[in-house]
Amino acid sequence: MAIVGERIILGIDPGTNVLGYAIIRGEGKNKIDLIVLGVIELKKYNDHYLKLKAIYSRIQQLVDEYHPDEVAIEAPFFGKNVQSMLKLGRAQGVAMAAALSRSVPIFEYAPRKIKQSITGQGAASKEQVATMLCSILKVKDFPGAKLDATDALGAAVCHFYQGGTITVSGSKKTSSWEAYVKNNPDKVK
Repeated sequence: MAIVGERIILGIDPGTNVLGYAIIRGEGKNKIDLIVLGVIELKKYNDHYLKLKAIYSRIQQLVDEYHPDEVAIEAPFFGKNVQSMLKLGRAQGVAMAAALSRSVPIFEYAPRKIKQSITGQGAASKEQVATMLCSILKVKDFPGAKLDATDALGAAVCHFYQGGTITVSGSKKTSSWEAYVKNNPDKVK
């Protein structure tokens, strides 16, 4: 059994001062190549609405340039500051709307899920995630990359590991290996 096809995945770590993004190409079960890694610097904008406009424009540019099949975005974590949560939620929503305007499906992952998927520990630090991503992608480091960018890369790699929609020749479409096994008991030994 083999997973069919190649996928381009845009990972996004939403932020109101710095938004991280990464694009990977995934193939088969384990082959991952980094295409681009970066951030959108938003501190220069004094107005929150200008930040949202910049996010929307840049995400659309990335989608138009790299044609991702899917977007994996980190879900906002619940903090104590309600105003910060609202602003972060708006940034996430605008990034999602930009991708959806180009008909790219969105997959959302909790920060703990991403960390667990990459490091095996849901409470891993940003630095531990970045170090493990270097190992996964077989690179020494990500020169000049901010942790927001490696967080976005973590979201993309997490999504790749989750499988998105898995299509196996002669089987039903499923959303996970667990669902695949349940729906195709004759194909799993």
